[in-house]
Amino acid sequence: MDQAIQKALRALPSVDELLNHPRAVPFKGLHPRAEVVAAAREALAAARREILAGEGGGTIDVPGPQAPTAEDLLTTTEALLTAWSAPGLRRVFNLTGVVVHTNLGRSCLPASVTDRVAEVARSYSTLEYDLDAGGRGTREVHVEALLTRLTGAEAAFVVNNNAGAVLLLLMALASGREVLVSRGQLVEIGGSFRLPDIMRAGGVTLVEVGTTNRTRVGDYEAAVTADTALILRVHTSNYRILGFTEEAELQELVELGRRRGVPVADDLGSGALVPLGAFAAEPDVAASLRSGVDVVCFSGDKLLGGPQAGILVGRAEVIDRLRKHPVARALRLDKLTLAALEATLQLYRDPERAMREIPTLRCLNRTPEETGALAQALQAAIEDRCEDGFILEVEKTGARAGGGALPLAEVPSHAVRLRIPEPPVQSAAPEGTARPAGAAGGPGGSEGTDVAASRATKATVSALEAQLRRAPVPVIARVAQDSVFLDVLALDPDDVETVADSIAWAVEQVVG
Repeated sequence: MDQAIQKALRALPSVDELLNHPRAVPFKGLHPRAEVVAAAREALAAARREILAGEGGGTIDVPGPQAPTAEDLLTTTEALLTAWSAPGLRRVFNLTGVVVHTNLGRSCLPASVTDRVAEVARSYSTLEYDLDAGGRGTREVHVEALLTRLTGAEAAFVVNNNAGAVLLLLMALASGREVLVSRGQLVEIGGSFRLPDIMRAGGVTLVEVGTTNRTRVGDYEAAVTADTALILRVHTSNYRILGFTEEAELQELVELGRRRGVPVADDLGSGALVPLGAFAAEPDVAASLRSGVDVVCFSGDKLLGGPQAGILVGRAEVIDRLRKHPVARALRLDKLTLAALEATLQLYRDPERAMREIPTLRCLNRTPEETGALAQALQAAIEDRCEDGFILEVEKTGARAGGGALPLAEVPSHAVRLRIPEPPVQSAAPEGTARPAGAAGGPGGSEGTDVAASRATKATVSALEAQLRRAPVPVIARVAQDSVFLDVLALDPDDVETVADSIAWAVEQVVG
């Protein structure tokens, strides 16, 4: 081994020497000793790898790799401890223009709902205890009565998400038999959920009906056999097929099912619980049930605005079959989700209150005047905190519901557009004088300077977006047209000042 490498390795302090260093005192009291030791060892191991690789900051006077100082190693140790202790699931501000943002946790819960969750979380509860009978109860009872009153269903059952709800109804109603689905409804949603895959997992045989763009009730009728166990209608909530199209009406499928003795299920996906404002194009659960369908399933955390859940409502006999299936236990909700769902459903007893208090509903039904005023407030708060060096403008935008809902619907909104001015273009040299390199003409002329300036602007905008994600409270924004767009549709007015603090922090990191 090279002598310089050997010397550098021998110069590394021991773990005990690092832990007894004065610099280690502050964080030794903040973190468990075992973690401090592990972090110090990892810092030393990283230093050894650098030295063995021939790295480590050699100089002209002292060539070859050098051992880092104890202070440097403790800086690395502290950084590791900070990273290990930081939560991975963190609060962020959603300024993307997508309200039900799957990657950001979909729907935010109202304060009244989180209060109920906290109460249940920190105490014992009646999760499966019947106070009247003084004995064991069932956990679904806490939401079933609410769901039946709100939707008009005979019975209800809840599981952990809508994919689980679809899987359960396939296994309980059609295992080993055929299920009819229109070719135009064989959906794929985020996270690689594909309906044909779920049907195989549920042990059913998929029978594709009609064509991708046109499926009539006659196509279903022609496909019914003695082995048909279920007709499944799937609402294509995350895409639309336009042009020369046709789909059988749900009422037609219900009538066919009754004639042939085949139950009909309706997978609504996003599932607007009641017809409210921005959901005009989205079928609501009660309307589906009024058609006579046997069972409807939908999500709790999309257009309902509650926690992640799969909700099944329909005829009592069908729901009872789902409830008694062995897989139902594997898909059941925990007490915290049940508390959140019950509290959210309580708000729907008064639709006007639901509109006011459920963030998803409130945001999607904001007027352009409201988003414009909110964007102006955010712009002013940013300007109060930041020096010159960029341009702030309020612009109209078309935001989205998200969560696979209303794929063609734009929700009018506003955004604060943050732009970095392009560097000034160098003027051409006077005639008869030597031109500086790249001053004019061809790839090295003014055109090349313009391209370089544009690239520099894009790089700065990209750096700003990255720093927004690293802010004390991260801000998730949208980059377009060499600008950062801060769409306010999903912004709580009470958070404007904190958002502006994070933006000012990010700007400081980029432009100084």
